[in-house]
Amino acid sequence: MDSLERLVRRARELEPRMRERLAAYVHHETPTGDADALNRLAEVLGGHYAELGATVAAVPCDTGDHLLATWPAGEAHDSSVSEQPHVVVLGHHDTVWPVGQLAERMPYADDGTLIRGPGVFDMKGGLVAFETAIAVLRDCDVPLAQPVRLVVTADEEIGTPTGRALVERELAGAAAALGLEPPHPKGGLKTGRHGSTRVRLEVTGVEAHAALDRTRGVSAIDELVDQLVRLRGVAAAEEHVLYNVGTVHGGTRTNVTAGKARAELGFRFGDAEVERRVLDQLTRLEPVRENAGVQARILTSRPAWAGTGNEDLFAAVVAAGARVGQQVRGSHALGAADTNFAGAAGVPALDGFGPRGRGAHAVHEEIVAESLVERAALIASVLASPLGPTSQPDVPARRPGPTS
Repeated sequence: MDSLERLVRRARELEPRMRERLAAYVHHETPTGDADALNRLAEVLGGHYAELGATVAAVPCDTGDHLLATWPAGEAHDSSVSEQPHVVVLGHHDTVWPVGQLAERMPYADDGTLIRGPGVFDMKGGLVAFETAIAVLRDCDVPLAQPVRLVVTADEEIGTPTGRALVERELAGAAAALGLEPPHPKGGLKTGRHGSTRVRLEVTGVEAHAALDRTRGVSAIDELVDQLVRLRGVAAAEEHVLYNVGTVHGGTRTNVTAGKARAELGFRFGDAEVERRVLDQLTRLEPVRENAGVQARILTSRPAWAGTGNEDLFAAVVAAGARVGQQVRGSHALGAADTNFAGAAGVPALDGFGPRGRGAHAVHEEIVAESLVERAALIASVLASPLGPTSQPDVPARRPGPTS
Protein backbone atom coordinates (compact mmCIF):
# COMPACT_ATOMS: atom_id res chain seq x y z
CA MET A 1 0.00 0.00 0.00
CA ASP A 2 1.29 3.46 -0.92
CA SER A 3 2.52 5.43 2.10
CA LEU A 4 0.09 8.29 1.43
CA GLU A 5 -2.83 5.87 1.22
CA ARG A 6 -1.70 4.54 4.59
CA LEU A 7 -2.04 8.06 5.99
CA VAL A 8 -5.78 8.03 5.33
CA ARG A 9 -6.21 4.55 6.77
CA ARG A 10 -4.24 5.43 9.91
CA ALA A 11 -6.15 8.68 10.39
CA ARG A 12 -9.39 6.71 10.23
CA GLU A 13 -8.07 4.21 12.77
CA LEU A 14 -7.26 7.07 15.13
CA GLU A 15 -10.74 8.59 14.94
CA PRO A 16 -11.88 7.20 18.33
CA ARG A 17 -8.85 8.74 20.02
CA MET A 18 -9.51 12.04 18.23
CA ARG A 19 -13.01 12.15 19.65
CA GLU A 20 -11.72 11.35 23.12
CA ARG A 21 -9.08 14.07 22.90
CA LEU A 22 -11.57 16.63 21.62
CA ALA A 23 -13.98 15.85 24.46
CA ALA A 24 -11.17 16.21 26.98
CA TYR A 25 -9.97 19.53 25.50
CA VAL A 26 -13.48 20.99 25.43
CA HIS A 27 -14.05 19.98 29.04
CA HIS A 28 -10.96 22.03 29.87
CA GLU A 29 -12.88 25.29 29.55
CA THR A 30 -10.40 28.03 28.60
CA PRO A 31 -11.78 31.57 28.37
CA THR A 32 -9.30 34.20 27.26
CA GLY A 33 -7.61 35.77 30.27
CA ASP A 34 -8.23 32.92 32.72
CA ALA A 35 -4.59 32.03 33.23
CA ASP A 36 -5.17 29.06 35.52
CA ALA A 37 -7.65 27.42 33.14
CA LEU A 38 -5.49 28.09 30.09
CA ASN A 39 -2.35 26.80 31.75
CA ARG A 40 -4.03 23.57 32.80
CA LEU A 41 -4.88 22.79 29.19
CA ALA A 42 -1.49 24.03 27.97
CA GLU A 43 0.20 21.51 30.27
CA VAL A 44 -1.92 18.71 28.78
CA LEU A 45 -1.22 19.83 25.21
CA GLY A 46 2.49 20.16 25.87
CA GLY A 47 2.60 16.64 27.27
CA HIS A 48 0.94 15.24 24.16
CA TYR A 49 3.32 17.13 21.86
CA ALA A 50 6.33 15.83 23.79
CA GLU A 51 5.00 12.28 23.44
CA LEU A 52 4.91 12.91 19.69
CA GLY A 53 8.61 13.85 19.63
CA ALA A 54 8.45 17.62 19.97
CA THR A 55 10.65 19.91 21.99
CA VAL A 56 8.09 21.91 23.99
CA ALA A 57 8.47 25.26 25.70
CA ALA A 58 5.89 27.27 27.60
CA VAL A 59 6.13 31.02 27.02
CA PRO A 60 4.99 32.57 30.30
CA CYS A 61 2.35 35.28 30.35
CA ASP A 62 0.27 36.65 33.22
CA THR A 63 -2.98 36.10 31.30
CA GLY A 64 -2.12 32.56 30.18
CA ASP A 65 0.98 30.82 28.85
CA HIS A 66 1.60 30.34 25.14
CA LEU A 67 3.17 27.15 23.79
CA LEU A 68 5.91 26.49 21.25
CA ALA A 69 6.41 22.90 20.06
CA THR A 70 9.15 22.11 17.55
CA TRP A 71 9.61 18.97 15.46
CA PRO A 72 12.74 18.32 13.36
CA ALA A 73 12.49 17.21 9.77
CA GLY A 74 13.50 13.77 8.57
CA GLU A 75 16.57 12.57 10.41
CA ALA A 76 17.67 15.14 12.97
CA HIS A 77 21.36 14.38 12.33
CA ASP A 78 21.07 15.19 8.61
CA SER A 79 22.44 18.73 8.30
CA SER A 80 20.87 19.29 4.87
CA VAL A 81 17.48 18.57 6.39
CA SER A 82 17.99 20.54 9.59
CA GLU A 83 18.96 23.66 7.62
CA GLN A 84 15.72 23.70 5.63
CA PRO A 85 13.30 26.58 6.21
CA HIS A 86 10.68 25.62 8.74
CA VAL A 87 6.89 25.57 8.53
CA VAL A 88 4.98 27.50 11.17
CA VAL A 89 1.62 26.10 12.29
CA LEU A 90 -0.60 28.54 14.16
CA GLY A 91 -3.22 27.59 16.72
CA HIS A 92 -4.76 28.87 19.95
CA HIS A 93 -6.28 27.26 23.01
CA ASP A 94 -8.41 30.13 24.33
CA THR A 95 -12.11 30.38 23.56
CA VAL A 96 -14.78 33.09 23.83
CA TRP A 97 -16.77 31.02 26.33
CA PRO A 98 -16.71 31.51 30.12
CA VAL A 99 -16.15 28.70 32.58
CA GLY A 100 -19.55 27.14 33.20
CA GLN A 101 -20.77 27.38 29.61
CA LEU A 102 -20.68 23.58 29.32
CA ALA A 103 -22.94 23.05 32.29
CA GLU A 104 -25.25 25.99 31.74
CA ARG A 105 -25.88 26.35 28.01
CA MET A 106 -23.73 24.15 25.76
CA PRO A 107 -23.34 20.57 26.98
CA TYR A 108 -20.83 18.51 25.04
CA ALA A 109 -22.54 16.09 22.67
CA ASP A 110 -21.25 13.60 20.09
CA ASP A 111 -23.99 11.77 18.19
CA GLY A 112 -21.60 10.13 15.75
CA THR A 113 -22.29 12.66 13.01
CA LEU A 114 -21.96 16.05 14.73
CA ILE A 115 -19.93 17.06 17.76
CA ARG A 116 -21.21 20.06 19.72
CA GLY A 117 -19.75 22.14 22.51
CA PRO A 118 -17.87 25.34 23.32
CA GLY A 119 -14.65 25.45 21.34
CA VAL A 120 -15.14 22.36 19.16
CA PHE A 121 -15.07 24.49 15.99
CA ASP A 122 -12.98 27.44 17.15
CA MET A 123 -10.56 25.82 17.49
CA LYS A 124 -9.95 22.78 19.63
CA GLY A 125 -10.97 20.56 16.72
CA GLY A 126 -8.08 22.05 14.74
CA LEU A 127 -5.64 21.28 17.54
CA VAL A 128 -6.82 17.66 17.59
CA ALA A 129 -6.53 17.34 13.80
CA PHE A 130 -2.94 18.66 13.87
CA GLU A 131 -1.66 16.44 16.67
CA THR A 132 -3.29 13.46 14.99
CA ALA A 133 -1.55 14.34 11.72
CA ILE A 134 1.80 14.19 13.50
CA ALA A 135 0.82 10.85 15.04
CA VAL A 136 -0.24 9.52 11.63
CA LEU A 137 3.12 10.41 10.08
CA ARG A 138 4.97 8.80 12.97
CA ASP A 139 2.89 5.64 12.86
CA CYS A 140 3.28 5.34 9.08
CA ASP A 141 7.03 6.03 9.25
CA VAL A 142 6.66 9.05 6.95
CA PRO A 143 9.12 11.84 7.87
CA LEU A 144 8.31 15.52 8.05
CA ALA A 145 9.63 17.20 4.91
CA GLN A 146 10.65 20.31 6.87
CA PRO A 147 11.00 21.31 10.50
CA VAL A 148 7.64 22.27 12.02
CA ARG A 149 7.07 24.87 14.71
CA LEU A 150 3.63 24.89 16.30
CA VAL A 151 2.65 28.10 18.10
CA VAL A 152 -0.40 27.85 20.35
CA THR A 153 -1.40 31.28 21.65
CA ALA A 154 -3.53 31.98 24.71
CA ASP A 155 -5.18 35.23 23.62
CA GLU A 156 -6.06 34.89 19.94
CA GLU A 157 -9.73 35.64 20.58
CA ILE A 158 -8.90 39.21 21.61
CA GLY A 159 -6.37 39.91 18.85
CA THR A 160 -3.28 38.16 20.28
CA PRO A 161 -1.93 41.20 22.16
CA THR A 162 0.64 39.18 24.15
CA GLY A 163 1.12 36.27 21.74
CA ARG A 164 1.88 38.37 18.69
CA ALA A 165 5.58 38.78 19.47
CA LEU A 166 5.98 34.99 19.69
CA VAL A 167 4.14 34.44 16.41
CA GLU A 168 6.22 37.02 14.58
CA ARG A 169 9.46 35.69 16.04
CA GLU A 170 8.76 32.17 14.80
CA LEU A 171 7.77 33.47 11.35
CA ALA A 172 11.30 34.76 10.72
CA GLY A 173 12.83 32.61 7.97
CA ALA A 174 9.73 30.43 7.58
CA ALA A 175 8.90 28.79 4.26
CA ALA A 176 5.15 28.84 4.97
CA ALA A 177 2.53 29.32 7.67
CA LEU A 178 -0.54 27.12 8.15
CA GLY A 179 -3.47 28.08 10.38
CA LEU A 180 -5.67 25.63 12.27
CA GLU A 181 -8.68 27.96 12.37
CA PRO A 182 -12.09 26.79 11.08
CA PRO A 183 -12.47 26.63 7.28
CA HIS A 184 -15.15 28.19 5.11
CA PRO A 185 -18.62 26.61 5.55
CA LYS A 186 -18.03 23.91 2.91
CA GLY A 187 -14.47 23.21 4.03
CA GLY A 188 -12.56 25.59 1.75
CA LEU A 189 -9.26 26.97 2.99
CA LYS A 190 -8.73 30.67 3.65
CA THR A 191 -6.28 32.18 1.19
CA GLY A 192 -6.36 35.72 2.61
CA ARG A 193 -8.08 37.64 5.38
CA HIS A 194 -9.40 41.08 6.14
CA GLY A 195 -7.40 43.01 8.69
CA SER A 196 -9.00 43.52 12.08
CA THR A 197 -8.48 46.43 14.46
CA ARG A 198 -10.09 46.95 17.86
CA VAL A 199 -10.32 50.58 18.95
CA ARG A 200 -11.38 52.16 22.23
CA LEU A 201 -12.85 55.64 21.75
CA GLU A 202 -12.76 57.63 24.99
CA VAL A 203 -14.57 60.95 25.39
CA THR A 204 -14.54 63.47 28.21
CA GLY A 205 -17.08 66.21 28.88
CA VAL A 206 -18.01 68.48 31.77
CA GLU A 207 -20.34 67.26 34.50
CA ALA A 208 -23.10 69.59 35.68
CA HIS A 209 -26.70 69.48 36.84
CA ALA A 210 -28.70 68.52 33.75
CA ALA A 211 -31.39 71.14 34.47
CA LEU A 212 -30.08 73.82 36.84
CA ASP A 213 -26.65 74.21 35.22
CA ARG A 214 -27.24 72.82 31.76
CA THR A 215 -25.33 75.54 29.91
CA ARG A 216 -22.15 74.69 31.81
CA GLY A 217 -22.33 70.98 31.16
CA VAL A 218 -20.76 69.30 28.13
CA SER A 219 -22.18 65.84 27.47
CA ALA A 220 -19.56 63.20 26.80
CA ILE A 221 -22.33 60.91 25.60
CA ASP A 222 -23.58 63.40 23.00
CA GLU A 223 -20.00 63.92 21.87
CA LEU A 224 -19.47 60.17 21.62
CA VAL A 225 -22.61 59.71 19.53
CA ASP A 226 -21.47 62.40 17.09
CA GLN A 227 -18.03 60.83 16.83
CA LEU A 228 -19.54 57.39 16.14
CA VAL A 229 -21.68 58.84 13.37
CA ARG A 230 -18.61 60.59 11.95
CA LEU A 231 -16.69 57.31 11.92
CA ARG A 232 -19.57 55.57 10.19
CA GLY A 233 -19.15 58.09 7.39
CA VAL A 234 -15.39 57.48 7.28
CA ALA A 235 -15.96 53.75 6.89
CA ALA A 236 -18.71 54.19 4.30
CA ALA A 237 -16.45 56.37 2.15
CA GLU A 238 -13.96 53.52 1.70
CA GLU A 239 -14.25 50.18 -0.06
CA HIS A 240 -13.86 46.88 1.77
CA VAL A 241 -14.32 48.34 5.28
CA LEU A 242 -16.61 46.83 7.92
CA TYR A 243 -17.39 48.94 11.00
CA ASN A 244 -19.11 47.79 14.17
CA VAL A 245 -19.79 49.55 17.46
CA GLY A 246 -19.41 46.70 19.91
CA THR A 247 -19.93 48.29 23.34
CA VAL A 248 -20.94 51.74 24.65
CA HIS A 249 -20.63 53.02 28.22
CA GLY A 250 -21.07 56.45 29.75
CA GLY A 251 -22.59 58.76 32.30
CA THR A 252 -23.61 58.30 35.90
CA ARG A 253 -27.19 59.58 36.45
CA THR A 254 -30.05 60.93 34.37
CA ASN A 255 -29.87 64.31 36.13
CA VAL A 256 -26.11 64.74 35.57
CA THR A 257 -24.56 65.74 32.26
CA ALA A 258 -22.22 62.88 31.39
CA GLY A 259 -18.58 63.65 32.07
CA LYS A 260 -17.17 60.45 30.54
CA ALA A 261 -18.17 58.01 27.82
CA ARG A 262 -16.44 55.35 25.80
CA ALA A 263 -17.07 52.82 23.07
CA GLU A 264 -15.18 49.85 21.69
CA LEU A 265 -15.19 49.59 17.93
CA GLY A 266 -14.28 46.88 15.48
CA PHE A 267 -12.92 47.64 12.01
CA ARG A 268 -12.27 45.12 9.23
CA PHE A 269 -10.09 46.09 6.30
CA GLY A 270 -9.69 44.27 3.00
CA ASP A 271 -6.82 46.45 1.83
CA ALA A 272 -3.69 47.64 3.60
CA GLU A 273 -3.81 51.12 2.09
CA VAL A 274 -7.45 51.61 3.11
CA GLU A 275 -6.51 50.35 6.57
CA ARG A 276 -3.79 52.98 6.83
CA ARG A 277 -6.08 55.82 5.73
CA VAL A 278 -8.85 54.94 8.17
CA LEU A 279 -6.52 54.46 11.12
CA ASP A 280 -4.79 57.76 10.33
CA GLN A 281 -8.15 59.51 10.55
CA LEU A 282 -8.81 57.85 13.88
CA THR A 283 -5.65 59.34 15.35
CA ARG A 284 -6.68 62.82 14.19
CA LEU A 285 -10.21 62.97 15.60
CA GLU A 286 -11.15 66.39 17.01
CA PRO A 287 -14.04 67.10 19.41
CA VAL A 288 -17.21 68.65 18.03
CA ARG A 289 -17.97 70.50 21.28
CA GLU A 290 -15.92 73.09 23.11
CA ASN A 291 -14.38 71.68 26.30
CA ALA A 292 -14.88 68.09 25.17
CA GLY A 293 -11.99 65.69 24.62
CA VAL A 294 -11.62 62.73 22.28
CA GLN A 295 -8.97 60.01 22.23
CA ALA A 296 -8.85 56.88 20.06
CA ARG A 297 -6.63 54.05 21.28
CA ILE A 298 -5.80 50.97 19.23
CA LEU A 299 -6.18 47.93 21.46
CA THR A 300 -5.17 45.24 18.97
CA SER A 301 -4.52 45.28 15.26
CA ARG A 302 -4.09 42.49 12.77
CA PRO A 303 -2.93 43.79 9.38
CA ALA A 304 -4.88 43.11 6.21
CA TRP A 305 -3.65 40.01 4.35
CA ALA A 306 -4.58 40.20 0.68
CA GLY A 307 -3.48 36.64 -0.10
CA THR A 308 -1.07 37.52 -2.88
CA GLY A 309 2.16 35.55 -3.06
CA ASN A 310 0.78 32.26 -1.78
CA GLU A 311 -0.06 30.72 -5.15
CA ASP A 312 2.76 28.16 -5.00
CA LEU A 313 1.81 27.17 -1.46
CA PHE A 314 -1.83 26.74 -2.43
CA ALA A 315 -0.84 24.60 -5.41
CA ALA A 316 1.30 22.42 -3.13
CA VAL A 317 -1.61 21.97 -0.71
CA VAL A 318 -4.00 21.16 -3.57
CA ALA A 319 -1.55 18.46 -4.71
CA ALA A 320 -1.18 17.15 -1.15
CA GLY A 321 -4.96 16.97 -0.87
CA ALA A 322 -5.25 15.04 -4.13
CA ARG A 323 -2.77 12.48 -2.82
CA VAL A 324 -5.17 11.63 0.01
CA GLY A 325 -8.28 11.79 -2.17
CA GLN A 326 -9.42 15.32 -1.31
CA GLN A 327 -10.27 18.26 -3.55
CA VAL A 328 -8.94 21.40 -1.90
CA ARG A 329 -10.51 24.79 -2.59
CA GLY A 330 -9.82 28.19 -1.11
CA SER A 331 -11.00 31.80 -1.00
CA HIS A 332 -10.65 35.03 0.95
CA ALA A 333 -12.19 35.38 4.44
CA LEU A 334 -13.63 38.39 6.24
CA GLY A 335 -12.47 37.25 9.67
CA ALA A 336 -8.95 37.86 10.98
CA ALA A 337 -6.59 35.50 12.79
CA ASP A 338 -2.90 35.00 13.54
CA THR A 339 -2.22 34.06 9.91
CA ASN A 340 -2.73 37.77 9.14
CA PHE A 341 0.66 38.40 10.71
CA ALA A 342 2.25 35.84 8.39
CA GLY A 343 0.53 36.94 5.19
CA ALA A 344 1.10 40.63 5.80
CA ALA A 345 4.80 39.95 6.50
CA GLY A 346 5.25 38.21 3.15
CA VAL A 347 5.32 34.62 4.41
CA PRO A 348 3.15 32.38 2.17
CA ALA A 349 0.19 31.37 4.31
CA LEU A 350 -3.06 29.42 4.29
CA ASP A 351 -5.65 29.08 7.03
CA GLY A 352 -8.74 26.99 7.72
CA PHE A 353 -7.15 23.58 8.32
CA GLY A 354 -9.57 22.90 11.17
CA PRO A 355 -12.54 20.53 10.74
CA ARG A 356 -15.73 21.50 8.91
CA GLY A 357 -18.57 22.86 10.99
CA ARG A 358 -20.41 26.03 11.92
CA GLY A 359 -21.27 28.33 14.79
CA ALA A 360 -17.98 29.95 15.79
CA HIS A 361 -18.74 32.13 18.84
CA ALA A 362 -22.36 30.92 18.83
CA VAL A 363 -24.30 28.53 21.08
CA HIS A 364 -24.87 26.16 18.13
CA GLU A 365 -21.08 25.64 17.67
CA GLU A 366 -20.45 22.23 16.12
CA ILE A 367 -18.22 20.24 13.77
CA VAL A 368 -18.81 17.40 11.33
CA ALA A 369 -17.23 14.41 13.04
CA GLU A 370 -15.91 12.74 9.89
CA SER A 371 -14.00 15.90 8.96
CA LEU A 372 -11.61 15.31 11.87
CA VAL A 373 -10.26 12.35 9.89
CA GLU A 374 -10.23 14.33 6.64
CA ARG A 375 -8.27 17.21 8.17
CA ALA A 376 -5.78 14.96 9.95
CA ALA A 377 -5.03 13.16 6.67
CA LEU A 378 -4.75 16.43 4.75
CA ILE A 379 -2.38 18.04 7.26
CA ALA A 380 -0.26 14.89 7.34
CA SER A 381 0.00 14.88 3.55
CA VAL A 382 0.88 18.59 3.48
CA LEU A 383 3.65 18.22 6.06
CA ALA A 384 5.10 15.19 4.26
CA SER A 385 6.00 17.30 1.19
CA PRO A 386 8.27 20.38 0.95
CA LEU A 387 6.47 23.73 1.05
CA GLY A 388 7.66 27.03 -0.35
CA PRO A 389 10.97 28.05 -1.89
CA THR A 390 14.28 27.13 -0.32
CA SER A 391 14.41 30.40 1.60
CA GLN A 392 12.25 33.35 2.62
CA PRO A 393 13.18 36.95 3.40
CA ASP A 394 13.33 37.83 7.06
CA VAL A 395 10.10 39.07 8.59
CA PRO A 396 10.21 42.82 9.25
CA ALA A 397 10.63 43.98 12.81
CA ARG A 398 7.48 43.82 14.87
CA ARG A 399 5.11 46.75 14.44
CA PRO A 400 4.55 48.89 17.52
CA GLY A 401 2.04 47.28 19.85
CA PRO A 402 -1.25 48.81 20.94
CA THR A 403 -1.18 51.86 23.14
CA SER A 404 -2.17 51.37 26.75
